[in-house]
Amino acid sequence: MRKAGIFVMLIFGVLSMVLSQACSDDKKKLVDVIDDENENDNSSKEFMMGVDLSYVNQIEDNGGVYLENGIATDPYEVFKKHGANYVRLRLWHNPDWVFDLYDNNPPLYSGFYDVMRSIQRAKDAGMSVLLDFHYSDTWADPGHQDVPKAWQDITSIEVLSDSVYNYTYHILNRLHSKGLLPEMIQVGNETNCGMMFTNTKPGFPSLNVCQGNWSHFGQVINSAIKAIRDIDSRVGQETIVALHVADPATMQWWLPDVIQKGGVMDFDVMGFSYYHIWHTTISFNQISGVIEDLINRFNKDIVLLETAYPFTTANNDNYPNIFYTQNVVPGFPYTVEGQKNFMISLVQNLKNAGAIGAFYWEPAWITSDMRDLWGTGSSWENCAFFNFSGNLTEVVEYFKYEYE
Repeated sequence: MRKAGIFVMLIFGVLSMVLSQACSDDKKKLVDVIDDENENDNSSKEFMMGVDLSYVNQIEDNGGVYLENGIATDPYEVFKKHGANYVRLRLWHNPDWVFDLYDNNPPLYSGFYDVMRSIQRAKDAGMSVLLDFHYSDTWADPGHQDVPKAWQDITSIEVLSDSVYNYTYHILNRLHSKGLLPEMIQVGNETNCGMMFTNTKPGFPSLNVCQGNWSHFGQVINSAIKAIRDIDSRVGQETIVALHVADPATMQWWLPDVIQKGGVMDFDVMGFSYYHIWHTTISFNQISGVIEDLINRFNKDIVLLETAYPFTTANNDNYPNIFYTQNVVPGFPYTVEGQKNFMISLVQNLKNAGAIGAFYWEPAWITSDMRDLWGTGSSWENCAFFNFSGNLTEVVEYFKYEYE
């Protein structure tokens, strides 16, 4: 999701389909694998308590400081200490627009070298990594799925699929050479209507599934997955492969369609985003029922890949916040305690439904001199896990809460 530019999300209709027995037996469920004996400390034996820290390098490079009890701290290490076990990081193809934001020569944030730096930090802290391939030079979300500039002149679905395969393989091969392969890979970001369908040139293959182009979309997704599996086969790893849409309601029609119409079956996790101000078709208390139903019918594990909740409606800079005075989820006021209790309740509901993880989007996006396409500072600092003085708050207690 483009967190600072999109305030209206597409809500799609609900369609339900039942898979054949052959599809239901296709993959062994991750929940079975989690209990297997594994000596790797970075494995996914436990519920994924994830944090997206994609902005941290950029924030720290531009004056942001993270504190715990008034003492400067490394956010990777502090989240690990308090119970987070997974770090999610986005990867853009060639985000050279970042150069236009600064007078100096900044790193290409969320480009390959910045992401490699972040993966190293995560692994140094003893955390597993989820790498989120956007397959775009910029933010990919339900309404914006721009084609990377390098691929804009492609007119053949075969050439596009080959480009996606080679790019995915090349990135993972380079990470492997540094000992930085992620444990989990997300193929596309909030691909409700597909990928690479905005700002396209005439003749570019259509991957817009909302216009019925499931075959092309499936071919490209399968090319990416094949690259992941080929790396796995070569290096002896079993990477968790995830797909991702925004809104729990979207999963109800998208999951059966991506399998049956797109022919995409070799994935492990169906991921979704949930933001209460946009995703209103399914209520907070109905999410667990949707998850349980989909797990039972489609034999795929489900992970909440993005969520957030504010602890205040105030601002800490001049960058307008995305969450401000919208209605609260009943029972969870916009306070630190309300934020913590929201996460506790959400994680408990996910566990009850059989989901295997929950990731919080950008809990470290505090205010700083960081710039993005829409402002300087943060439009999310009131959703962070650090208060306006930069100190860690009690919301992190949800990681180690004693869930039923």
